[in-house]
Amino acid sequence: MFPQLRKLVFEFSDKWPSSANTRSYLLKHLQPLARINPHVEIVVKQRDHKEPIVRGFYVNNRDKVIPLNRLELTAIHKKVQLLLDSSGAKIKPLKRRSVESTTEAARGIWSGLHADRPSL
Repeated sequence: MFPQLRKLVFEFSDKWPSSANTRSYLLKHLQPLARINPHVEIVVKQRDHKEPIVRGFYVNNRDKVIPLNRLELTAIHKKVQLLLDSSGAKIKPLKRRSVESTTEAARGIWSGLHADRPSL
């Protein structure tokens, strides 16, 4: 299967406590992640006074952004793996479209113009 993810961008704050787990994830897991996925360009950006995010850019010119604020290391790993495994295609709703009949109903089509007026 052809890999769909072409670029992974980690953005975090150097001072904010909500970025602490993201910083430790990058220190411990970034090099193994880059070795396992040589086809993905990995960029680390400092984003002061903002919550940490990971942004995935795909070959179909779409991107997905996932916030990482206050996530544990395992949860951050799962979110990064979700970006690596997804295709970048737009998410389609699972509910089906309404049924449209090709034939007329047995009793005909109802119209408010032909109905009796209600009496008050």
